Formats: sequence, C-alpha cells, structure tokens
Amino acid sequence: MRDHPLAQLTLARMREFYREPEAIFWVFGFPIVLAFALGIAFKNRGPGELKVGVVRAAGDSALATTLDRSPALAATVLDTGAARVALRTGRIALLVVPGDPLVYRYDSTRTESRLARLEVDEALQRARGRADPLLARDERVTEPGSRYIDFLIPGLLGMNLMGSGLWGVGFSVVQARTKRLLKRFMATPMRKSHYLLSFVLSRLTFLFVEVAALVGFGWWIFDVGVRGSVAALAAITILGSLSFAGLGMLVASRARTIEAVSGLMNLVMLPMWILSGTFFSYARFPDAMQPLVRALPLTALNDALRAVMIDGAPLLHLGAPLGVVTAWGAVSFAVALKIFRWR
Repeated sequence: MRDHPLAQLTLARMREFYREPEAIFWVFGFPIVLAFALGIAFKNRGPGELKVGVVRAAGDSALATTLDRSPALAATVLDTGAARVALRTGRIALLVVPGDPLVYRYDSTRTESRLARLEVDEALQRARGRADPLLARDERVTEPGSRYIDFLIPGLLGMNLMGSGLWGVGFSVVQARTKRLLKRFMATPMRKSHYLLSFVLSRLTFLFVEVAALVGFGWWIFDVGVRGSVAALAAITILGSLSFAGLGMLVASRARTIEAVSGLMNLVMLPMWILSGTFFSYARFPDAMQPLVRALPLTALNDALRAVMIDGAPLLHLGAPLGVVTAWGAVSFAVALKIFRWR
C-alpha cells in the first residue's frame, strides 16, 4: 500500500505544503491573527458615552448641563455651522436645537443616533419633572454565545476551510500544469482519480491541526466554547474541507495559467465572503436574495458550524445545510474528474 500511486501522491502533496512557510502562515496563522484583531476591535463594552451637540442659542448652557448629568451622554455646545459639520461627519450622534418645541436632528438610519435620541429625551423629560407611571426593574444578563467573537470564530473557520481548499488545490494543480509536470504524469500508470484524490487526502491530514489551532485560540483568549459535540464539529469540518477541495479541483480542471486560476478562484470566493455570513449575518440581505444566499456552500457550512458551536445542535438536526455542502462537493468532484485535462 505504501507504493500505491495514491499514497505516494498524498505524501508529495503533504511535503509541498509544509515546505512552504507562506502556506503554513495563511492556513494556520492568518485566521488566528484575524480572530484576535476583530475580537479586540468588536469586544462587547456597551455603547459608552453618546456624543451629542447643542446649537448655540438661548438656553443652550442649561440644556448641555442637563444632558451632561446623564452617564450615557456627553454634550457640547456648538455654533450652527460647526454643529452641521459634526452631525454630517458622525462626530456627534444627535443635535439638539433649543426652542419651543425642542428639535432633535439626527440620522435615523444610524443605531447610535436612535439610541442618543432616546437618552436625550429621557434626560430632558425627567429634568422637567416627568414621572414613570409604571415601575420596572432591570436584570442585566450576558448569555454565552451572544458576543460578536462567538459569531466570528465559526465564520472564520468556514472561511479558512474554503480558502485552503480552493487555493491549496487549485493553485497546486495549475502550477504543476504550467511546469509541465502533469504531462509527465500522463506517462505513468497513475489514474486521474488518484491524482485528484491525493489533494483531498493531504488536506484532511492537516485539517485537525488547522481546526484545533483556531478553535483552541478562541477558547484560550476569548473563552469561545463548543456547546455541541466535538465529534459533530469534526465531522462538519471534514465534510466542508472535502467539499471545497472538490470545488478547487473544478476551478483548476481547465485553467492553464496562474493568473487564470487566481481570477476564477476570486470569482468563486468573493461572493461568498460577502454573502455567506462570515463577518456579519446574511439576514441583512433582502428576502428575495435569501434562497440564493442559503444555497451557497460557505453559507451552509457556517450555519452548521454555528449550530454546533453556539446552539449545541446535534448532527441529526443539520440535514439541510449539510446536504447543501455535500451536494456541492460531490457534483464539483464528479464534474472535475470528467473535464480535467493534463495539458
């Protein structure tokens, strides 16, 4: 079995990978650097002080003093021209124009501005003696899995599986074609399926280290856990890796140059980077786009990873997303095997 063409080709693919320091960084290091940077940047700290402006006019000082008493607000008195510029450039969330009645000027499309409007009105109304007819008590809780980093880690894992599958397979195939190595392989007893499967098997060898590095980093630095089964998580990552390896083979099956395959891979990956919910929820897109978005393999993979890591869902409840991932991988590999060219 050690002399089998598939075994030798798989060993060759593995040697090609670990002899390239750049490849090791992009597969193992880059997702960790990205997770650290985004985890720090979007760490849940609460909204903090909301900056509001008060137009310089009669009664401006009293208004600013009242607003400054609120721990959620920081008020500044501004001239009319400076106030308009500050509001337009986002330096203040809301502008209060003194008068009877008061005018709240803000951009209703900004969440920060809508929150500032509520806080400002609350502070001013209470200063005028408003009393709440209904008493309420706050109970502040922090649910595991609700932070941005909890949402981000599964998305980065899915994106890394996609990138390493497409670039690791597609780039290597086309590079061998441009160096005329594939032409030499044609003269050997090796089958086409052996050559293509060697990429899949070599990807699986490094897969567990890749997943363990990113998930372990998330747990160590940000306390991101896996609420579901670790075996289920492993099964999903294996399926995702196989699926994107098949997609990488399909992209590289006819490409003749590095430039051509780079363009094709970017054409495949860029829509999924944007649409598949890696960095933000794809629910933000219009309802008419949702069927298309959910049909993408990265969307289905991210949904399955988040269902296991955040919700603790078992594999039996993930038939739809796993079916999408499986279909993409099977069809891509079958078509690649059919149309693959050595030259």
